[in-house]
Amino acid sequence: MELLRVPIEKPEELNVILGHSHFIKTVEDVHEALVQSLPGIKFGLAFNEASQDRLVRKSGTDPELVELAANNALAVGAGHFFIIVLGEGVFPINVMHALRAVPELVNLYAATANPLAVLVAEEGEQRAVLGVFDGFVPLGVEGPADEEKRRGFLRMIGYKLDG
Repeated sequence: MELLRVPIEKPEELNVILGHSHFIKTVEDVHEALVQSLPGIKFGLAFNEASQDRLVRKSGTDPELVELAANNALAVGAGHFFIIVLGEGVFPINVMHALRAVPELVNLYAATANPLAVLVAEEGEQRAVLGVFDGFVPLGVEGPADEEKRRGFLRMIGYKLDG
C-alpha cells in the first residue's frame, strides 16, 4: 500500500467541502440541495463513481468551478469521494445543513478555505481517503484580547447578535 498526499488546488479565497457518498444519485441530490439552500449560488461539484463506468461525475452552476472540482476529484481518485467548490462569498456554513440532509452522504471530511490536502491510501486499483490536512498547526491558546476579537468578528459579519 502507498500513502499519497494530494493537494486540493483552488484559489485562496474559495471554500471547498470534501466528503464521501455511496451512490451516483449524489451528483443530482447535492446539486439540488445547494441551489435550494442559497438562491443564486455559484459552485462546482464532482463525484468519483466507484464501479461500472468509474467516471468523475460533475455538475454545478459555474463552468470554471465545475472544472476545478472535477480536476481535484480525479487527482484524489478515491471511490465515492466528492468535492464541492463554492463560489466567491459563499461559505460552508450556508449549505452544511442542507448537505447533511442528503440521504446518500456518508461523511463530510472538511469544509474550509484553508490550504487543504487529502491523505490517500492506494493499493492496486483502489484508493481510500484516510483524512485531510486542513490549514496549519496552532501557534498558541487564545487570550482575552483574542477572544474579544473573535466575538467582534462574528458580530461584524452577522453570524452572532449583540447581547
